[in-house]
Amino acid sequence: MSDTWKRLVLPPLGIILLLLLWQWYCVQFNVAEAVLPKPTQVAGAFIARWDLLLEEGWVTLKATLYGFLLALGIGIPIAVAISNSKTLNWMFSPLLIALQSVPKVALAPIVLVWLGTGIESKLAIAWLVAFFPVVIDTAAGLQSTPPELLELARSLRASRWQIFWKVQLPAALPFVMTGAKVAVTLAVIGAVIGEFIGSSEGLGHLLLSATSQINTPLAFASLFALAALGMLAYLLVVIVEWLLRPLLPPAPASH
Repeated sequence: MSDTWKRLVLPPLGIILLLLLWQWYCVQFNVAEAVLPKPTQVAGAFIARWDLLLEEGWVTLKATLYGFLLALGIGIPIAVAISNSKTLNWMFSPLLIALQSVPKVALAPIVLVWLGTGIESKLAIAWLVAFFPVVIDTAAGLQSTPPELLELARSLRASRWQIFWKVQLPAALPFVMTGAKVAVTLAVIGAVIGEFIGSSEGLGHLLLSATSQINTPLAFASLFALAALGMLAYLLVVIVEWLLRPLLPPAPASH
C-alpha cells in the first residue's frame, strides 16, 4: 500500500476502531447513558438536533474567525515592528510574555464586564488566545531572513519597504502560516471559553446547557461539532497556504 493510500485509509480506520471499542465498552459494562453514552446514542442526538448544532456552530465559527482575523491584523504589524526595532523589542517583549502567561480564563470575566455577553466578548477572548502564536512565529520568520539576502538588497539600494516586501515577508511567510495554523485552533478554544463564561448561544453554551440537563448524548454531539468546527477552521488556513504557494520560498532540495 502506497503512502498516499495509507494517509487516506488509516485515519478513518483508527476512528472506526475507536468508536467500536467505545461501543463495546458501554455495552459490555452496561455504562449508564448519563455517564458515557454509546456512539450510536451520540449519533442519534446529532441527527435529531442537527439544525440546533448547525445554528449554534455558526455562532461559534463567526467568533472564531473574527478573533483569528483580528489576531492576524494586529499581531503581524506588531511582529514587524518589534523585529525591525530593538527599542520596541526591548520595550514590549516582556509585556507580551506577561500577557501570554496570564490564563485567558482569568481574563474572561473582566472582558465580559467590559464588552457584555454578545459576540464582542467571545471575539475578544478568541483574539487574546490566538494573538501570541501569530506574533511569535511572524517575528521568528522575519528574524530568520538570510543575512546575505538582506545585504544583497541593501547593496542594490533597495528601500526599507522594498526589503520588507521583497525579501523579509516571503522568507517569513512559512512561519506566519505555521503560527496561523496554531492560532486558528486556539481561537476556537477562546470562543468556547467566552461562551462558557457568559453567553446565551454557541456550541459552548449548548454544551453547558446539555450537561446541566443531564443530556449527555447532546453534550457529546456538541463536542464532536466543536471538533468538526476546529478542523474546518484549520482547513481554511491550509487552503489559504496552498493559494499562497507561489509566494513561499522553495523547499530545500533533499540529498
